[in-house]
Amino acid sequence: MAALHTARLVLRRWRDSDLAPWAALNADPEVREHLGDVLTRERSDASVRRFQAEFDRRGYGWWAVEVRATGAFIGFAGLDDVEEGMPFSGVEIGWRLARPAWGQGYATEAALTVLAHGFGTLGLPEVLAVTTATNLRSQAVMRRIGMTRDPADDFDDLTVPEGPLRRNVLYRIANR
Repeated sequence: MAALHTARLVLRRWRDSDLAPWAALNADPEVREHLGDVLTRERSDASVRRFQAEFDRRGYGWWAVEVRATGAFIGFAGLDDVEEGMPFSGVEIGWRLARPAWGQGYATEAALTVLAHGFGTLGLPEVLAVTTATNLRSQAVMRRIGMTRDPADDFDDLTVPEGPLRRNVLYRIANR
C-alpha cells in the first residue's frame, strides 16, 4: 500500500526526511503527556525502523502523515496489533500529531481514513483504541469517529508505573 489520501492529508510510508520532525515531536513534553517520557533521537529513529519493518511484514501499520497542500510532516496515524499481555486482543487504531497540527481536525480526518482502510481493505471485524483515562482529546477523536466505550473494559496498564498514565480506557468500533 503506497498511500492513503484525504481531502487535506496524505498517509504514506516513512521517509528519511521524516526522522528529524518525528524526533522533535517525540521530544515535546506536551505531545508525550499521555504517553510517558520524551524520546531521545535514537529511540525515535528506532521507532520508525520498527514501524517500517512491521508494515512490511503485516501490510499495515503506522503511516507518516503530511499535509497535502504543503507536504509538511505532522505526525503519524494507523493500525497496530494490540501488544501481548493486554486484557484484550485485536487491532488498535492510533495517531500522534505535532502540536501545531492540533485542533484542526487532522486526527479525526486521518482516523476516519484509517478505519475505512481497516474495514474495507483489510476486512477487520473490529478496531480498538486505547488511551489514558486523562487523555480527553484522544477520547474525543475516538467518539467523533464512531467508537464507543464500556467503562467495564477500562483497565490498569501494569507495564506503566503507578501514576496518572496507568489507568486506561478502551474504545471499540465494529465493521458494519
